[in-house]
Amino acid sequence: MDARSERRDPSVVINRRLVTVVDDDESVRESLPDLLRHFGFDTQTFPSAEAFLGCEGVGDSSCLILDIGLPGLNGPDLHQELLRQGHRIPTIFITAQGDRSLEPRLIARGAIACLFKPFGDTDLFNALTAAMGGTDDVVRPKQ
Repeated sequence: MDARSERRDPSVVINRRLVTVVDDDESVRESLPDLLRHFGFDTQTFPSAEAFLGCEGVGDSSCLILDIGLPGLNGPDLHQELLRQGHRIPTIFITAQGDRSLEPRLIARGAIACLFKPFGDTDLFNALTAAMGGTDDVVRPKQ
């Protein structure tokens, strides 16, 4: 399992925050990084929780965008495992599941937000702003 990384040389680009996307849907892993780069973030993607946990730079992420319904280790379980390991990465869950009762439970466990697919650029931007504690260096989406 290989991760597609869009990170740039840190000596060339300063203060760019890394957003990691973990989603088994290839179309999400291909499209979401484009939007994130437009917002001003570096990105990396993984097709599974196990692939992300197996990478050397787990702690390099400034924010995690995490699909709830991953096969194998699911999104909420990955989030709990990261916390157990001491990685307190602000996490935004995304899901195609229509069960809105998930959101308050995930927030209670420390998630920043839970976005239901399809979500808008502004929804993602607002969640990223909350996750990063304000983003002066981020490009706002057009209304």
